[in-house]
Amino acid sequence: MANKLYVGNLPYSATGDELKSMFGQAGTVEDAVVISDKFSGRSKGFGFVTMSTDEEAQKAVEMFNDSDMGGRQLKVNEAKPMTERPPRRDRGFGGGGGRDY
Repeated sequence: MANKLYVGNLPYSATGDELKSMFGQAGTVEDAVVISDKFSGRSKGFGFVTMSTDEEAQKAVEMFNDSDMGGRQLKVNEAKPMTERPPRRDRGFGGGGGRDY
């Protein structure tokens, strides 16, 4: 198991500091981040926690998967590596957006 964990179904009020404190019960937390929308700044309801060892990561999964945080049942598992995505089409407000009229 890798030491980076995906944490899903977070309460929208959750912070990285709260994740770090919670997962610190399982071992040393190197990093904890809650992902937010780049336009609104609102939490997307998931985040990532990096533990210092694979063993601590496994312990954190066992401790916190299906546990309650703020009335929501967390989903904690090994984070999957990011995959390469094709470039997005321009969705700005400046043009026809590729429409053919």
